[in-house]
Amino acid sequence: MDAPRDRAVVANNLRRMLRRLSEAAGSGRRATAIPVLGLALSLTAPVVAAGDFQSARPAARVEYWQKREAEITAFLATSKTLAAIRLVFLGDSITDFWSLREDPWVRGQWHGADVWAESFTGANPANLAINMGISGDRTEHILHRILPRASGGLGELDAPALRPDYVILMAGINNSWAPEDPAADSILDGVVAIVAAIHQRKPAARVVLQSLLPTSDDTKNREVVQPVNARLAIFAASASQAGWVRYLDLYPAFVDASGKQIASDFNEGLHPSAAGYRVWRDRLVPFLECDRAGRSGDR
Repeated sequence: MDAPRDRAVVANNLRRMLRRLSEAAGSGRRATAIPVLGLALSLTAPVVAAGDFQSARPAARVEYWQKREAEITAFLATSKTLAAIRLVFLGDSITDFWSLREDPWVRGQWHGADVWAESFTGANPANLAINMGISGDRTEHILHRILPRASGGLGELDAPALRPDYVILMAGINNSWAPEDPAADSILDGVVAIVAAIHQRKPAARVVLQSLLPTSDDTKNREVVQPVNARLAIFAASASQAGWVRYLDLYPAFVDASGKQIASDFNEGLHPSAAGYRVWRDRLVPFLECDRAGRSGDR
């Protein structure tokens, strides 16, 4: 029914109920009068038409990661500004959520969009960036995304116009769930493979290889995160990588004097809060400035 007719039906029903209520009260039938009154009052509540909620409308299931993948693919295919992009951020949800304000799943949790808008949207052209993080990605998924289309991948680094100065990489923490054993070895191999694939696709770009962030799980930090970070630092400093890989150790910025994760920098022990993204930005931007100065001095 349409809204005017809905209101007319409610009014007519209400008049009938009130008439019965009056008759019941006059005859002393209180037991009948009370439920009649309750029914009458219920009929005055706002009418919500079926279909006003998303839950009442049919919808195909499209996961968040699929939406993100489609957004990135569309941007790369249609953007006229790829040549101006100087930074490519690549990773999983921790990178992806630079682009979120309030968490779409948990109200009251905030992420990095405001910090991203301040720092990576072109106010400083040297830091104009594209965010190619996708929530849920393991290292093998990132490898598939940057594998050339001609080889069966998504070809996210294929565009000739995309010529970044830096690819900002953080990957591997998702491989610590349902892990291959030993987890640290698996994660290291996955990250090393991503670095090699980036260099193959964009040899002029430097890779900023970032450490994994601490989690709220001290055992995971001790047995997986810290060993992986130590080995990533050694890998980045090796002679074969020294010319084009730079290691940024973010871990110390996110732990207190006792070595525990600073809870206020995270939402639920894994993903940075808005404050955490600011801490990250405040380490990354000066790091890039310093490296650029060194590159200029080498010329």
